[in-house]
Amino acid sequence: MALRTRPPINIGLVFDWHARKRNRTVLHLDRPFDIAPDGGTTYSAAHLAEQVEEISNWLYAAGLRPLDRLAVVKDNHFDMVLIAAGAARIGALPVMMAPVQDLDALRTMIARADPKVLVAGASVLDRAASAGIAPAGPRVRLVVIGEPREGLPPGAIALDHLRGAAAAPVRLRGDHEPMIVTHTSGTTGVPKLVMHSPYTALGAPPYRLESSRIPLLTSGRGDVVASAISFCHMRGLSWTRSQFALAPRAMVVISDPGLESSARVLARHRPTSLEALPNIYQRWEELADEQPELFARVRRFISTFDAVHPRTVRTFLGVSRARFPVWAWGLGQSEIAGISANLFTRRTMRRARTTRNDVTNVGWPTLVRVEVVDPETGRRLPRGERGLLMVRTRTRCLDYLGESERHRMKTRGDWWNTGDLGERTRFGRVRLVDREVDMIPGMSCIEAESTLLDRLERAQEVVVLSVPDGLPVPVLCMRDNRLDPEEWKRAVKGLPDLDEPRLVPWDDVPRTATWKVRRTQLREQLLGEKTGRGTGRWT
Repeated sequence: MALRTRPPINIGLVFDWHARKRNRTVLHLDRPFDIAPDGGTTYSAAHLAEQVEEISNWLYAAGLRPLDRLAVVKDNHFDMVLIAAGAARIGALPVMMAPVQDLDALRTMIARADPKVLVAGASVLDRAASAGIAPAGPRVRLVVIGEPREGLPPGAIALDHLRGAAAAPVRLRGDHEPMIVTHTSGTTGVPKLVMHSPYTALGAPPYRLESSRIPLLTSGRGDVVASAISFCHMRGLSWTRSQFALAPRAMVVISDPGLESSARVLARHRPTSLEALPNIYQRWEELADEQPELFARVRRFISTFDAVHPRTVRTFLGVSRARFPVWAWGLGQSEIAGISANLFTRRTMRRARTTRNDVTNVGWPTLVRVEVVDPETGRRLPRGERGLLMVRTRTRCLDYLGESERHRMKTRGDWWNTGDLGERTRFGRVRLVDREVDMIPGMSCIEAESTLLDRLERAQEVVVLSVPDGLPVPVLCMRDNRLDPEEWKRAVKGLPDLDEPRLVPWDDVPRTATWKVRRTQLREQLLGEKTGRGTGRWT
């Protein structure tokens, strides 16, 4: 019998539910799953549901039981969502981690997770072995995906040895109990482990809205929906659930957003709806210039996680051959999901060039309440004044795993301190100014960076770093790694005073799993300074 209800809010049930629907989608991958290297790159709804059930069986055979914690750290791919679903299906708590470059930070995250079982990719173990670091203590059962160069660590078990395990019992946790832990971007240090329940991760009103058919904003049956995000983060779960509810013609996973691999996938599966991290879009501007046909059919561009620069939006709306393409932008955090959202068209972006350069940083709160308060006193500020953004929402996380006191420090009753600086403008819109830790008195880094990107056509990335004493330092990634002095002089005209620019190749800029620039590390790398002007106390 076909299902007509909304999808369940526990990720452990979502794949089974979708497989029993009348309307289903097909998943296309840019490469085979790490957990199923021989499984191909096309999966039906039934095949995905079977894979989740098998994962539950593997984990149960490895010793994972209800209420136990499972740590997962592997290369980015959609099988992170499958593993999370498999663990939730047997009532365990999956803690999903990207293979961050800082091995000490990764070790700290695993220690805070205090898992019974650790599922790790071979590439992560190879890096750890080269550094002489054990990813976890001897009491943790290690399950290895792939083949490490030096073989299995002592006491570890290969995932292949668990295949064909007996069926595990299904034991779901309650809608308001812990279901999933993902982590923050970690731009300022060790990422925080964010714990969510089924309700706060997938069940609150914003998620219901995304699973409904809304013209321009959500998928239709004929869409080809592609996504290039970090699938270990919460967005991977909500994207999966919403697309399973809407059942577009195809879903396309881009796990490797490099230019060559992305071009290959986009040429094979021309998307009509495309979601990517803001800095991935920024890197793809080169593709849009050289191969605009890859994006010609896209009617809906979507970006989340962070602010996106106007030049990037104009570039992609300009190469779309759709009659009325739109750019849907949402500002959110791992702890609270969405904060504000806005919709841009070619017309609004043309108008933006003659008004504010930071137009894409303005949006309306989406089913949440937002206040701007004085960082020192907590007093609510009137419209037009900059302060800390406080958010009241039903999607607020339950806790920081291993850092409960830090979580308590960021709450004020029902309100959550985002650590973002912003202001309320006319008609109740929210304008994002900066992260508090990155702030520079008298200017907005985001606005300055957007302006410089607009004026420097060959710039792939612009980062303005604050320093304790002295002028802000602009860091530029140029396509040809050169900058003419006269070009720079024209670019900074009318901007606040800046130090001399530093040229850095794109690949040398330290980034998080969500492609955000790790400003603290970049500052130390270039200037030998660990801190900027912000206090960082709200991170």
